Order: sequence, then C-alpha cells, then structure tokens
Amino acid sequence: MRPMPRIIAAIAASAALVLSAAACGGDDSSSGSGGSGDPIVIGYSAWPGWFPLKVAEEKGFFDKAGVKVELKYFNDYTASIDALTAGQTDANTQTLNDTLAGEAAGADLKIVVNTDFSAGNDAVIVDKSITSVKDLRGKTIAAEAGVVDHYLLLQGLEANGMTEKDINFRGSPTDAAAAGFASGQFDGVAVFAPFTLEALKRPGSHVLFSSKDYPGSIPDHIVFDAKTVAERPEDVQKVVDAWYETVAYLKSNPADARAIMAKQAGVSADEYKTLDEGTNILDAKDALAAFTDDAKPTSVPATAKKINPFLVSSGLTKEEAPLDGLFAPEFTQKAVDGNGG
Repeated sequence: MRPMPRIIAAIAASAALVLSAAACGGDDSSSGSGGSGDPIVIGYSAWPGWFPLKVAEEKGFFDKAGVKVELKYFNDYTASIDALTAGQTDANTQTLNDTLAGEAAGADLKIVVNTDFSAGNDAVIVDKSITSVKDLRGKTIAAEAGVVDHYLLLQGLEANGMTEKDINFRGSPTDAAAAGFASGQFDGVAVFAPFTLEALKRPGSHVLFSSKDYPGSIPDHIVFDAKTVAERPEDVQKVVDAWYETVAYLKSNPADARAIMAKQAGVSADEYKTLDEGTNILDAKDALAAFTDDAKPTSVPATAKKINPFLVSSGLTKEEAPLDGLFAPEFTQKAVDGNGG
C-alpha cells in the first residue's frame, strides 16, 4: 500500500498536531522589523522560485512595504506544509499539486502569488544503464511520496503506458533520496533543484525527463491560510507588493540577488546560476495572467482541473479538491495597478 502523503495525514490529525522547532528539520527563523503587531509568518524551503524571499528579507523590502514578516526556512519541504496545516505559519511556499492535496483533505487555503513555473528543475535522474522510460520497468526509483516530483514520475510513466506498479518505488525525503541515489542506493530518483545537483554527482547519471518536457504542469505559489487572508488583507497585500519588488530586483541586480540565494541554497553562485534556466520566475503581469482560466498551458486554474483527477486516480487523494475560492488574484491585480498596469 502506498504510504499516505504527509500533507493528508497532517490534516487528518490537525486537531492533535503540535510541531516543535526540532520537528521542522533544522529550520532557520528570522524576522523583518517593518509593520506592527504580530508578524506574518511565511514558511519556505529549498526551491529556486522561493529563495527570492531571502532576498526580500536581506534587502529590506518587507520593511519598505510596511509589514512585519518572519521567514521560517525548512530543510524538509513536507514539514513546511505540515506547519501551515497545523497553524504554525500563516503562509507557505508550495506547489499546486500539494495545495490541491491539502484542499482535498479539508484545508482552507488561498493561492495568493504565482511565484514561478518549473522549467526543468524538477527531474527524474537515472543511472547510465537507463536510456528510456520503459527501461524503468523493475528498477528501484526513489522520490518523496505524495509531493510534486512523485507526481512528475507518475506523469512520465503514464505517458509511456506504465504505472507505479511497473517500478520498485521507494518513498524517501527529497534530500535523502538525492543523496541515496548519488551513493548508488537507487537506480533512479525524482527530485527538484537544488537536490538535482546532488543526484547528478553520481558518475554516468543523467536526466531522463523533467518538467521541461511537461510545460506549465508544475506551478509554484505562496499559499496563505484563508483565515489570515480574511483577517489581515492589508498585510497580505504588503507581502505581495514586497514580493514583486523583489522580482524586479532579481532582474536589475542579478549578481547580488544570486549571491544571496546561493548562500541560502548552500551552493556556489556559479552552481546557482545553472538553476536559473530551470525556473521561470513570474513578474506581476505574467503572474496575474496565470490566474486566468483559459486554454494556455500557463493557466493555473486549467492546470488544477487536470491535476485534480490525476491525484485521485493515482491514489494521492481520495477526492478532488474544491476549486471555488482557492485562487486570490486580487492582490496581484492591485500590485499591477499600483505600478501603472
């Protein structure tokens, strides 16, 4: 039996779940000084589309916007999802897949910012003996069960007439899966950047397929608890404004921003530069367009309608997530209007 994804297990037990700092997997907390009252607590983890939050903090963009923000960095991505579910954070950076899984299990969330689209930084990496997807049959492939790279793996298998039953799937936290593959424990691994760099240290390893082969299929977001959005809309708007000022800074000062993000990622600036091509970070106008429900591959609502039944058919959720009220484009709309449209 496939292990229950941690996000669903956490929601099912949310009334009794209390996370200590140690349970966060070595998280690092820091606060901005802007604004007043309780800080907006935002969880984030290792993904190139989310490291700009560290830039926002170091460059004082939250302070400039007038909002107090506490960033909590999680080495364990699913722990960041659990923390949002348990009310330990007000917002979290996470994929559309994991957000839909949370909604399907009873969470009340709002997608407030479309941060980026994965454009190659999610990948299935294999050893030199595997040259096609069909070669995965009978092989031991690791991924973090229930999260987006597991979904990418299943997507690639399905596109080639296969299912998870055709492989020996091993559920493992993303960092451990990458390290295990690099040391020869598995035949292949599905991981996201920067853990792709660790996996590719194995001699002869190579990318079999990636999110680049499935454009628009892996959108990423800043997701807020709905209660926070309802009770503190002005502070949420300030967070969004600070985010888009940060995105502009990435373009105007790429070397400085890259140095900050590389330090947080634990890689060199040159290594981090190679990750830029695999993540399409959205400016305010493109992020607003992604909220539109249309036939474009960059339509997040349209992608959600495709992912929803896939999550059910693959056993990752019991039922489809309700989409009404999930998307909150009004904050990005105000950011666009405030900068002259």
